[in-house]
Amino acid sequence: MEPLGLARRLGAVAMRLPRGTHHVAVRRDLAVPVAEGIVLLTDHYMPVGVGRAPTVLVRSPYGRRGPFGTMCGHVFAEHGFQAVVQSVRGGFGSGGVFDPLGDERDDGLATVEWLRAQPWFDGTFAMYGPSYLGFAQWAIAADVGPELKAMATQVTASQFRDAMYYGGGFALESTLSWVDLTARMKHPLSGLTAAFVSPRRARRAALSGRPLAELDALATGVQSRFFQDVLENGPETPFWAKRDFSATVAKVDAPVNMMGGWYDVFLPWQLKDYAALRAAGRRPYLTIGPWFHSDGRIMRAAVAEALAWFRAHLADDPSDLREKPVRLYVTGAQEWREFTDWPVPGVREERWRLQPDGALAPHDPPESAPDTYRYDPAHPTPCISGPSILGNGKPADQRRLESRHDVLTFTGPVLTDDLEIIGPVRADLYVRSDRVHTDFVVRLCDVAPNGESLNLCEGMRRLTPGAPEADGDGVRRVAVELWPAAHRFQAGHRVRLQVCSGAYPRVARNPGTGAALGTAARMVTADQEIFHAPDRPSAIVLPVAD
Repeated sequence: MEPLGLARRLGAVAMRLPRGTHHVAVRRDLAVPVAEGIVLLTDHYMPVGVGRAPTVLVRSPYGRRGPFGTMCGHVFAEHGFQAVVQSVRGGFGSGGVFDPLGDERDDGLATVEWLRAQPWFDGTFAMYGPSYLGFAQWAIAADVGPELKAMATQVTASQFRDAMYYGGGFALESTLSWVDLTARMKHPLSGLTAAFVSPRRARRAALSGRPLAELDALATGVQSRFFQDVLENGPETPFWAKRDFSATVAKVDAPVNMMGGWYDVFLPWQLKDYAALRAAGRRPYLTIGPWFHSDGRIMRAAVAEALAWFRAHLADDPSDLREKPVRLYVTGAQEWREFTDWPVPGVREERWRLQPDGALAPHDPPESAPDTYRYDPAHPTPCISGPSILGNGKPADQRRLESRHDVLTFTGPVLTDDLEIIGPVRADLYVRSDRVHTDFVVRLCDVAPNGESLNLCEGMRRLTPGAPEADGDGVRRVAVELWPAAHRFQAGHRVRLQVCSGAYPRVARNPGTGAALGTAARMVTADQEIFHAPDRPSAIVLPVAD
């Protein structure tokens, strides 16, 4: 047993984590047996002088030591909980081969069996963690038994498949950077800088123009089985069956605390998990802040909120819980609000329709010819910021993108009063293309009086033959689900909608041929038409809060 000294305490202070009153000791590299004779290395953080106590379980592919151990082990133990931080299969000394997303149910259940046999286990536990660590929670939450008393999940979902193929496209940059990250973190020296280096390596590889099936080796130096499997298996294939726990969310009895970010890559699917719990009669807590996936601010907030949640449900002390279960940060207003539910009650839908000459307004358009542009996958439309696994996903000025010939913009009048939106955002487009295989990307922006255009949320839809069906003129009505938003457009600002057909390299370019994702080499252009007429009123649907 190793006492944790001054350096660890100073680390908690440096990260501005909530201070507890207990001294902490740790037992390192405990061997937890799972299937096939494999053992998973586990660190046990314990409050000195405390015997049997509720346990916080954390299962991670990102290691057990350093700042991660401080955040996920030391802090909970300092507040009187037993804390168990485990490296998942194939990572940081744990046995077996890392099969991303594939072994977390069986290994997690085996770990809980081990917990039950420990003399310091009091018969109750909670689970904590963001991203992959949150997925590992969902993998066992429905089946682990009544000892599970609480969950605290952040920037995560019960399945990652839909985020990888969002809108039917392939999230190239996020997938590739995560593959590079996990490959690098196996080596201690390179692992220290992986979160900074991996996005750059992934972007360089993606921009090389090589076929997708070659990009993992180009980024990491070796081929990744997981990356190749994702390319070869579409979202509806059996590959994803054991990696999808969305069907079990409604069966989870333990109280769930969810924390997300408006610019997080998993937010839409995290909210689907929230909706599944609500439909089952549960009352999860939901917090959404002005954060992106790898934003350090969310981790500090997450620990504080998890401590309050765990005290309420494992120590019968609800004194730090807020009154209303939903807490949202309204960007533009720069303020937090609390609500009874999501979607927020009392919000009405307002359709802002595309107009001729690049206008946008909440009334029907006149008779007008469609706007046109040509998308060339050999020179794909880039993206400027947006939801991704690594890197800074905050809104950024879009003017350089909006000056391109392959991006259309539709801008509303200068607002005389504030306009506030809170909730799901969607677009309803009438489009025609000379390609049956093509993409449409939609982005909602806030234009300031100085012309700065900041992206708030976006969505995309990959079209394939018959999906959706075309009318007799070849026009297809395309529904696009954007990321949700809570934002105030201030008086003097304008609402803007971007329409284009690429967001490269964040989303893999559509070659226009229908060729297999990994090996497509031939690229063909797509001539696109966006309609705005009384019988084809393309629109953005805004959730307006009165």
